[in-house]
Order: sequence, then C-alpha cells, then structure tokens
Amino acid sequence: MTNNQKKQFPEGMTPLGKSKFTFSCHPDISCFTHCCRKLDLFLYPYDILKLKKRLGITSDVFLERHAGVVKGLNPHFPSVMLQMAANEERTCPFLDANGCTVYEDRPSSCRMYPLERAVDRTSAGNRPEEFYFLTSHPYCKGHEEDKEWTVKEWVRDQNLLYYNAMDDLWTEMDTIFSKNPWQGEGHAGPMQRLAFMACYNIDGFREYVNTHDLLSRFRLDKARKRDIKTDDEALLKFGYDWLKLVLTGNPTLQAK
Repeated sequence: MTNNQKKQFPEGMTPLGKSKFTFSCHPDISCFTHCCRKLDLFLYPYDILKLKKRLGITSDVFLERHAGVVKGLNPHFPSVMLQMAANEERTCPFLDANGCTVYEDRPSSCRMYPLERAVDRTSAGNRPEEFYFLTSHPYCKGHEEDKEWTVKEWVRDQNLLYYNAMDDLWTEMDTIFSKNPWQGEGHAGPMQRLAFMACYNIDGFREYVNTHDLLSRFRLDKARKRDIKTDDEALLKFGYDWLKLVLTGNPTLQAK
C-alpha cells in the first residue's frame, strides 16, 4: 500500500500528490475580491512581520490597528485574527477598488488558496511529510478557469516555500504552548504575555532583548548575533529558541 492509503484523511479530502488542478484568479473574473469579505482570518507571526513592514508601522501598532486577540483551538495560548473593516460586508482592511493593496505580502492563508496544507510529523524517520488538498468556496469561479497547476508549481508561484517553513516553526511553538507550560501562573500570566510578545510583537521583543541584554547571555556566532540585532525574521527564530529553552529546557541555546 502507498503512504496515502495507509494514512487517515478527513472524509472527502484526498491528497493531490502529483495530480493537476485548474484555477486562476484575476480582476476580470466575476467573483474577484469576494474572498476578501466576511473573513475569519487567523494571522501567524511571520504574517505580521511581513504586513507591518509593508505598512511601515511597528508590530505593536499593527496589533492595535489591525488585529484582535481571540481564543482559538489552543486552550492555553491565544490566537491572533485580522480585524475586518466595520462595514456590512466586513471587508479586509487592505482591500480597495483595485484589489489587495498588500498582495505581495499577503498572509499565508490567502496565498495558499485554493489549496490546504497538512503536515504529518509522525512519519517514519521523524521527517515531517506534507500533503496538499484542493478546496473551494461555492462563490469562487476561479476553479472554472483553464489554467492548470501542479502543487509544486502553485507553491513556487505563490512564494509559499518560505512562508511554510516559518509557519512550521510557529506550529512547533504552538504545540509547546498547548501543553500548558506556564507553571501554574494562569491565563495571561507574565510568562505567557512574554511568549506572546516574542511571537507576535517583534518590535516589543527587540526592546526586551536589548533592555535585558539577552544576547550576551548565550554563545552566538557573530553572523547570527548581527542578524538578530537587525533582522526581524532572525529575531523571531531566536525568540522561538529562547522560549523552547525557558519553557521546556530544550538546549536550543548555549548559555555562556
């Protein structure tokens, strides 16, 4: 039997594998921007890095203007959701008459459609295995277009490889948070607030790192230390490693 036959997938969901699918979205299609309305769109840490940089604002300002902190699937850590406009159609705040104003830096959930991605981390050899499924919304006419894609072509065209890699790092952190590592401090305690800042408010976390001279406490090569000081993505990865060390004792960083 193949791996796909052995694995259990949700009813009606079959991995695409190497199969092709048809899809295209463009301004001339009748449903153009319909998917940008009445959204419940969760944001991941890397999404916020890209969007706040695109908008030229700090992460704390982005969270205040464009995001809401909500209770998601994780019972021990909050989720962040994009705040829709206060109009009848609850449109995306980055939508105008011509379409998406942040298209090049749109969240991973937007660029993934019409696919859904699942990652199996129980595969033999402990190497994660990813699967892609075709999904659709009833109003979407993009599926009626003639443009053909393979999953590999779509992932490359939508610049998803790095988004997926960064989202996988976040999933690893969210899994840790789901085990309630907060040492009995309760909901929104000091360590949980610090973890939220490290993941979602990168500018606030940079200030914390500088104020507490956090980088001087660990053995970091010069290149990584330089990148952490100047690059949001490098700082986010450092934040993940630091949280793993603090919350689980995993030696992701070497103390001096």
